[in-house]
Amino acid sequence: MTAEPVSADDFYAVQRLLHRYVDAVIHRDGALWASTWAAEATWDLGRGRLVHGKEAIVDLWYKAMAGMHAVVQVVHSGDVRYGDTRDAAAGRWYINEWFRRADGSNNILLAHYDDEYVRVDGEWLFSRRFLQSHYTGPADLSAEFTNHRAALVERGLPADV
Repeated sequence: MTAEPVSADDFYAVQRLLHRYVDAVIHRDGALWASTWAAEATWDLGRGRLVHGKEAIVDLWYKAMAGMHAVVQVVHSGDVRYGDTRDAAAGRWYINEWFRRADGSNNILLAHYDDEYVRVDGEWLFSRRFLQSHYTGPADLSAEFTNHRAALVERGLPADV
């Protein structure tokens, strides 16, 4: 991946892709959610939850959503840079998610997605999403954070503070 940021038009197009994704999650719209993925995509939710191919990705999403009573996902800041061509890019976007599971338990997720995108027929789609959780647990933040210095160093990240 080069260090070159995508054009303003491409950045906006990727933002719209992210909006469609989040809107589909909030409104439980499987067809809209599926439309954000490329055919040969990969979705990595961490902790061994890795699937390849759009059909398998959509199947996992439906199974995950069946365990949710309600969920609200919000995308915050992000950046996108071109890959080897102008039809490939990579980005990172920070998210919050508030959810109530089907069993009635409430939790939040603080995380980021490391994404790869591909332009197909003029439209940006996800070709890979890797979810990196920083916190999952009660809203009072009483569960363990996973982005403290020792955890980052264990993952091989240059945490120097």
